[in-house]
Amino acid sequence: MPQQFFSLTSLMLRLNSATAGLSSGPGFWDRSDGLSCVSAEKPPHMPVMLKEVLHYLDVQPAQVVLDMTFGGGGHTKAILNMAPEVTVLALDRDPTAISLAQQLAKEHSGRVKPLLGRFSELEALLSNMNIKSGSIDAVLLDAGCSSMQMDQAERGFSLSKDGPLDMRMDGERYPDMPCAADVVNTLDQQALASILTAYGEERHARKIASAIVEARRVNPITRTQQLASVVAGAFPPGVVYARKDRLQRRAHIATKTFQALRIFVNDELNELHTGLCVAQSALKPGGRLCVITFHSLEDRLVKRFLQGHDLSNLDQYHFSQNKQGSRKKKLVDEDSECNKSSYWFPVKRKVVSPEKDDVRENPRGRSAKLRIALRQ
Repeated sequence: MPQQFFSLTSLMLRLNSATAGLSSGPGFWDRSDGLSCVSAEKPPHMPVMLKEVLHYLDVQPAQVVLDMTFGGGGHTKAILNMAPEVTVLALDRDPTAISLAQQLAKEHSGRVKPLLGRFSELEALLSNMNIKSGSIDAVLLDAGCSSMQMDQAERGFSLSKDGPLDMRMDGERYPDMPCAADVVNTLDQQALASILTAYGEERHARKIASAIVEARRVNPITRTQQLASVVAGAFPPGVVYARKDRLQRRAHIATKTFQALRIFVNDELNELHTGLCVAQSALKPGGRLCVITFHSLEDRLVKRFLQGHDLSNLDQYHFSQNKQGSRKKKLVDEDSECNKSSYWFPVKRKVVSPEKDDVRENPRGRSAKLRIALRQ
């Protein structure tokens, strides 16, 4: 498939228009199916690269730290225990995560400030708390999907657990926001293939998109394992688990499809860029930023942001790898401008990866990459 970079904003607007009112229409899928089962009960949680994060954040007593992805709270708890009188602003777009932050706030009176919202809502949230620009000592941003979300089948993130095909990190905060089922049942084959290529770096995007379109003509695709089966059905049986992850474990052929849909539904790359911009504004000179990413699209965005590239129009900025000569040359030229940002000084020039022991204890963190920079 040619590497075109379509306007994702216009595509989402098209999807919003196409799905408006459909959730109440006859014969349409019930997007709330199973969501009532989601609870705030604390799931098992193991924060990724905890030792490295604490080392590079270097939190001091009485400082103010912004945890932009509270999740299960593992990093925040360690920060609270690390330094006396430290205050943590705990942001998350997931209401379930914020309920955990509120519980933690009760245990640490005045030291945890829960903030419910997306990265794109953070600037307003900080303003409402009278927190001025340049007043935060350290920022942690742990991008991507949390273990808590993956472990709850009702959220629709995991292809190994059957649940409604949802994938909205905001839960029911925005009822009209399209979910993954809306995407696979509404967009045309070309648009689906574009999403799988751009966000999943899926080589077989056109084949998978064709299989989805054919399957939905028979029945709407409304469940996670239903979608996994549709994708698997486009390939010979021996290929379904032919791919391997970084631990050389067999990975399902639909893994990249699920990643692509999740990123698109939650507008993750635009949100990540906005979050980095807010962190840049919020940090004091000399303040530390730690960013953990879990796939190459995120990491390349973070790397180029810290290098000072203009990423203001992500619809026109392609983060996927491309073997075509002109694109490859462009990416090489961009990398040659390394570390010219007037805002950031790299603490480590290369990414920090998890140690082998950490990966054995927490396999989900195997692809994590940590980048650290000082605000200039």
